[in-house]
Amino acid sequence: MEKILNGKFYNPSKGSLSLSEVIQELLEYILEKPEKEYEIIVGCDSSSSLEPTFPLAVVVLRNKEGGRFFLKRIAYEGRKFYNWKTRILEEVFLSCKLALYLRENFEKKIQSLKRSDLKYYLRYIHADVGENGKTRDMIREVIGLIRGNGFEARIKPESFAASNVADRFS
Repeated sequence: MEKILNGKFYNPSKGSLSLSEVIQELLEYILEKPEKEYEIIVGCDSSSSLEPTFPLAVVVLRNKEGGRFFLKRIAYEGRKFYNWKTRILEEVFLSCKLALYLRENFEKKIQSLKRSDLKYYLRYIHADVGENGKTRDMIREVIGLIRGNGFEARIKPESFAASNVADRFS
C-alpha cells in the first residue's frame, strides 16, 4: 500500500497530484454536474521486462460525456518478475488495493459533505486478461481475486482502464 500512497499520480490537465488530491479532483468533477451518473474504475498494466513498471490508472466517467484519468507508475527496485503470471497477479493486487482505498476514503469525503444525492459507482476493476492469448488461463483466478475484494471484474475487450489507459504508460 505504501507504493500507492506515496508519490504522485499524473493527470494531463492537472499535472502531478497526491492520492488525496486525486480524490479531491474526482469529487470536484462529480460536483460539476451532480445530477449525472459516474463510474470510477481502477485498472493496471505492466511492462514485459524483468523489472517491470506498473502503471496504475483511476478513471472517472461521466455517463455519455467522457471522463478523466489519473496515472501512477509503480516500480519495485531490485524485485524481479520472472514470469508473466506473477506480473498479472501484481497488476490485480495493486488495482484491488487502490480500489479499496478509494472506496473507503472517497466515501468519507462524500459523507463529510453530507451529500446523499450523488450517483457514483466504484464497482469495477479492469484486468488486462482476455479470452485470446496466454492470459486466458488466468481469467478465473483474476476474476476470483477481484470478486473476493468486493468488486466486479472486467476483462478484455471491456477492460479499457487497464488495456488502453494504463497500457499507454507502461
